[in-house]
Amino acid sequence: MIKLTIIGAGSAVFTKNIVVDLLHISSFKKMHISLMDIDEDRLKLAKELIDSVAIKLNAKPKISLHTNRKDALRSSDFVQTTIQVGGYKPSTVIDFDIPSKYGIKQTIGDTIGIGGIMRGLRTIPILLDISKDIMEVCPNAIWLQYVNPMCSNMIAIKNKFPEIKSIGLCHSVQGTAEMLAEDLNEDISNIDFTCAGINHMAFFLKFEKKQSGSYIDLYPRLKILADEIVNDKKISSRSENIHYESNKILHEKVRYEILRRFGYFVTESSEHFAEYVPWFIKPNREELIEKYKIPVDEYILRCEYYSELWNELDKDISIITNEAIKRSHEYASYIIDAIVNNNKFTVYGNVMNNGLIENLPSNCCVEVPCIVDNKGFYPQKIGRLPEQLSALMRTNINVQILTAEAALTKKREHIYHAAMLDPLTASHLSIDEIYALTDEMLEAHSDYLPEYR
Repeated sequence: MIKLTIIGAGSAVFTKNIVVDLLHISSFKKMHISLMDIDEDRLKLAKELIDSVAIKLNAKPKISLHTNRKDALRSSDFVQTTIQVGGYKPSTVIDFDIPSKYGIKQTIGDTIGIGGIMRGLRTIPILLDISKDIMEVCPNAIWLQYVNPMCSNMIAIKNKFPEIKSIGLCHSVQGTAEMLAEDLNEDISNIDFTCAGINHMAFFLKFEKKQSGSYIDLYPRLKILADEIVNDKKISSRSENIHYESNKILHEKVRYEILRRFGYFVTESSEHFAEYVPWFIKPNREELIEKYKIPVDEYILRCEYYSELWNELDKDISIITNEAIKRSHEYASYIIDAIVNNNKFTVYGNVMNNGLIENLPSNCCVEVPCIVDNKGFYPQKIGRLPEQLSALMRTNINVQILTAEAALTKKREHIYHAAMLDPLTASHLSIDEIYALTDEMLEAHSDYLPEYR
């Protein structure tokens, strides 16, 4: 019996989605799904959700609940992590509230930026503890790592435990491909694309339509569309599908502006990308926020949304509809199916570079196509990226590597280095102000970061 362990299973909706995807596959309808979380109430809700969807999908998985991580992991074939160290409260609120005192507006705060740096420092030690447990009780398991900040986390894991079969996963690539197809009124099944870069900052190097045995480059149409969206003549279709932003319309103007200026379309959403560069969120420049429709504090709104949803589910599990049991485009089930049943599949995974992208540092984490079959996953060599793209990525890679280095060495100076080199933080504050902000953040997070007191 195949065993999947989900650590952080109290993220009940995400857990439900992954399990739904697996239970659509006939050979996994009786698999063992081990759920682990530190919150017993959320664990119970996750099980109720799974029981509910299992009935709808005519499946009878074995479900076990654990608060002890080693017990949950023992003899696992696959491990999935979806943890949020420090939770929405207090840690995420701190990540937003203190920077705002210094005039720094954030949107998501989970990748780089001072919020992403702190999230990495909190998260990496726990992921390393998980790594130790995997090595002890399920050393041959495949680890599907979904936790942000993805690149900092994967760099740390691979530095300490290179022998673990781990891959970082995100839904940005396939989600963006579907959005672009919709924006162009094209069927995604007819689209061929190649993407590469780093997590949350990979770019579509090729985006083509298959037609009559040949391929038509869709970038000329995308560039025309970019002018229309940036100049308020059209709205990206993705705005219709977002529901947790308090009725704000997400126009995707940031990403389309980047296409106009850099020549390629980026995989991560506008609300994410706006805080990875210094051009869209700036002190005393509210007109930029308005022009590009940047949803400040978006992640706080999302956390509130999911908190409310959790409360609704806790009261009435029946709100799970047939719509909620459709198979998603998340990679986890496709990877497990490829490895167990040899249904060869290509995913975009986050792995150490080691020459896969020649004009990025070898010690960074990159997002590239990975072929998956019954022998494992195989990252594909990309070669060189357009120089303007690799240059843009390196501004983020600097922060990612230094965050991982700080977490691995416990050297406080590397936290300052990461913060000083962060594009958003540096665009707002002086060196002295960055040090003061960092010190205040470390003090506020001291329960989770005692090493830096």
